[in-house]
Amino acid sequence: MKELKTLLKEIKGYKTKMFGKDLLLTWEKTTDELKQILAIADLLKLMRDNNISAKVFDSGLAVSLFRDNSTRTRFSFASACNLLGLAVQDLDEGKSQIAHGETVRETANMISFLSEVVGIRDDMYLGAGNTYMREVGEALDDGFKQKVLPQRPAVVNLQCDIDHPTQSMADLGWLKEHFGGLDNLKGKKIAMTWAYSPSYGKPLSVPQGIIGLMTRFGMDVHLAHPEGYNLIPDVMKVAQKNAKASGGKFTAGTSMEEAFKGADIVYPKSWAPYSVMEKRTVLLRKGDHDGLKALEKECLANNAKFKSWECTEKMMKLTNKGKALYMHCLPADITDVSCKAGEVAASVFDRYRIETYKEAGYKPYMIAAMILTSRFANVPEMLEKLVEKDRKRIKI
Repeated sequence: MKELKTLLKEIKGYKTKMFGKDLLLTWEKTTDELKQILAIADLLKLMRDNNISAKVFDSGLAVSLFRDNSTRTRFSFASACNLLGLAVQDLDEGKSQIAHGETVRETANMISFLSEVVGIRDDMYLGAGNTYMREVGEALDDGFKQKVLPQRPAVVNLQCDIDHPTQSMADLGWLKEHFGGLDNLKGKKIAMTWAYSPSYGKPLSVPQGIIGLMTRFGMDVHLAHPEGYNLIPDVMKVAQKNAKASGGKFTAGTSMEEAFKGADIVYPKSWAPYSVMEKRTVLLRKGDHDGLKALEKECLANNAKFKSWECTEKMMKLTNKGKALYMHCLPADITDVSCKAGEVAASVFDRYRIETYKEAGYKPYMIAAMILTSRFANVPEMLEKLVEKDRKRIKI
């Protein structure tokens, strides 16, 4: 109970204005707002551990729209909504009128009559995913203003072409726990590096989410990738700006070894070059299957030039005392396990497997915290009442 009260006090201390606002990019939120989301997630996690119900909705719908495959994020969204008392409904575009040309504005309103949140994953098209989420938000604003909708549902970015807020915030929550607090992250070196994968077309949003968020908390963020595997230029500028404001550091280079040297945290993850994602988007929109096959062949051949970009035991020895924390959004391409050659050696991954599971385990609580701060104006007071009421989630 003492720990719960300490967290409640912390949550009350932040100055935030998130009510009625969507969460689409972490760098659109203030530092206080991000800290409050982290603290609320910690509180929800602690409430769960103490069998205290966090159910704030008696009824209501949470709509999930996934335009790409997902395991962790899909189930994390469902878990978060269930934790708060919401039922989840997947929007299958192939079985809806969207396939027949229904507009974004119409779809957004039709799925939202009694909905409290709309979670969207749209990372397939560079320059389109985050834009689509904003179009949905604008349509919901209009529907609520015109009194079509009794409430304005929150829109949560479950991954887009630019950012992956739920993943990067879960990563930050895990780092906060692992290192004993946000203040202890200042000056810590995190190596966000490209790593070899036998597949192509992986989104840029994870590395971009990491450099865009960790630079907010005074960390020494070192981005490394082979020449040509650039990220979106605007996000690079965001990271530079954030590092300057927080007293941290942001470095970009083309050496995995240099990034790993003295690192406290390593995050080796494959992604497609920015230029390739641009080409892929054009081909996808045209439905040019032959063009996509040719691009894939070209990209896989280029990837194969950089098989040495693997998180091996040798690479890990370059880190701070050889004991850096390994992180990954999962699923990782594990050499000789999930593929012949991949992002990480089996021995390294196995040593940190439980840590990566704990990292992923923060995501449901982060999503729940994002929903609460968007849908309620009095979140601290509401959470305090839930803790005081101490209604048991499971009656024993």
